[in-house]
Amino acid sequence: MAEQAAAASARGIRHSFADVNGARLHYAHSGEGRLILFLHGFPEFWYAWRNQLAEFGRDCLAVAPDMRGYNLSSKPEKVEDYEMNHLVGDIVALIGNLGAKSCCLVGHDWGGVVAWVTAIARPEIIEKLVIINAPHPAIFQRELRENPAQQQASQYMLMFRTPPQAEQMLSAENCALLQQIVLSEGLRDGYVTEADQRAYLEAWTQPGALTGGLNYYRAARVGPVSGESQNAFHGLEEQTSLQVNVPTMVIWGESDTALLTGNLDGLDRYVPNMFIKRIPDATHWIVHEKSHLVNSLIRDFISH
Repeated sequence: MAEQAAAASARGIRHSFADVNGARLHYAHSGEGRLILFLHGFPEFWYAWRNQLAEFGRDCLAVAPDMRGYNLSSKPEKVEDYEMNHLVGDIVALIGNLGAKSCCLVGHDWGGVVAWVTAIARPEIIEKLVIINAPHPAIFQRELRENPAQQQASQYMLMFRTPPQAEQMLSAENCALLQQIVLSEGLRDGYVTEADQRAYLEAWTQPGALTGGLNYYRAARVGPVSGESQNAFHGLEEQTSLQVNVPTMVIWGESDTALLTGNLDGLDRYVPNMFIKRIPDATHWIVHEKSHLVNSLIRDFISH
């Protein structure tokens, strides 16, 4: 944890653990007051939100956990331990563990999917919902079924679901593929530093961490496969309407090559109280590319 701690300490970020829902979750936090909770996706960890923790810790209790399976949090061995009910249960329990009755919830990628479902299942504990490049389950199910472009863009999910080939591919040559996907452009353009790179490598090489992250795909059985469960996220069958009844802002980098803009079409059917902010020149990694813009949009949204 040395690289992560060194990079975080200068920003006033602290670290704690919470035993919740049968898991031990590591989380980074800054500030005090109203709770705003940030959920990362694959293949990231709490550090994805370092700029948000510094910004919102000025006047809120800003918290970013390592989701189960990642970095310093518990890494259950069974794939079924990563089904959506467990992931949502972690977040609900963490909110209570932090002494809050509700929070503003922000999620990106898989963290955004968990945030969607938390808001669907437990709207009374979510004050405001912010989704960043993460598909609503019902819309993604439709896109995988009907949109050939999204089917093609999601082919990588099939490899991610295949052990141990996925782990071997992603860990090879010092996690070279992950570095290329997540870090290379930022290192070139200056919004990712060499210290950030070291922190990511430290997280990716934690024992069991790559398998933990990949188990989200395996448990959900999500991917462009005909004849599989018609529910794109296994374990949501009990959530019949998938209606989101909390104020919601969706921020979407339109140059995302994995999650296409078709995921925004018809979203208002499921999210009636919603504002969409499209960012044409941002990719899936908008949180890093345009952290100041993301912070500004979130602050404006949660302040009203």
